[in-house]
Amino acid sequence: MKYKILFLLITSVLITTLDSKDLPPAINLNGIPATFTDVKYGAHERNSLDVWLVDSAVPTPIIVFIHGGGFTGSDKSQVYKSKNIPKFLDAGISFATINYRYMKYTDARTVVTCLNDAKRSLQFIRSKADEWNLDKNRIGVYGNSAGAGTSLWLAFQPDMSIPNHSDPVLRESTRLKVAGAIATQATYDILKWPEVLQIPVNSELLLMFLSAHGLQDVFLKTQEGTGSFDKELASIRKNVDLLGLMSSDDPPIYVSNGKKGGIPEGLDHLLHHPLHAVALKTRAEEIGLEALVYAEKLGIMPEKAKQETLVSFFLRHLTEE
Repeated sequence: MKYKILFLLITSVLITTLDSKDLPPAINLNGIPATFTDVKYGAHERNSLDVWLVDSAVPTPIIVFIHGGGFTGSDKSQVYKSKNIPKFLDAGISFATINYRYMKYTDARTVVTCLNDAKRSLQFIRSKADEWNLDKNRIGVYGNSAGAGTSLWLAFQPDMSIPNHSDPVLRESTRLKVAGAIATQATYDILKWPEVLQIPVNSELLLMFLSAHGLQDVFLKTQEGTGSFDKELASIRKNVDLLGLMSSDDPPIYVSNGKKGGIPEGLDHLLHHPLHAVALKTRAEEIGLEALVYAEKLGIMPEKAKQETLVSFFLRHLTEE
């Protein structure tokens, strides 16, 4: 029960401490304010983004940052003081950071709703390509924790555009040039975590999965003999299984999980265990996808000549022809 208790405790803390509209000014580490702040990309109050645009004679690549927080907290300001924004801007790459709905909202109780918000933000940014002088074909996405898994979900999904949709935003492609994941999960099919993390199957992980995907009521009705659970479960698992979604034509990925190995000691360790990174590395090698993976405390990292930072990895893939 320890993971269930920690999950509920941490969720409640995040909701009470991080659900705030009082964000700091969108100014990066070099003192440069965002070109546009709180740009609405959807109908919900949390569907907003900030963007730093590079002044350029030609369309620029753009990087989108997705914040962490367990899908229940934090916000787009998480990256304001990162050294990465100035480095990307100096290299001629525009930069955006997004908010998305929390799972706690009555109209957004599942991980999939959060993922779909991120998808729409990406499509919205693409729809602004002419106005913001962006190169639609050179877009990268990265994040940490929940934002890391979301970035990989976007990277591994087939194109989710709907060409004839009445909403022009949804006609835009969701494909990426590069993706990055810091302190990521290997998959949002939590039922695969015992295999990934080499731990016993337990009911706490099932409860986490049910909670994350809003399946508690369906599961209970099935247990009572009044509902059908298997079909809905299979569909959701397939949609959020990052390992299963990954294919050889997906964009290259950068992954770094810095936690120690061993038996998970609490929720934070469970969510960010280095074996998540190892599972992604193993799958990428199986299918031939370029993946630069760091799990240093397990002794896993590229050979010295091939080591890169997230910034250099993104620059290489977004600026090289």
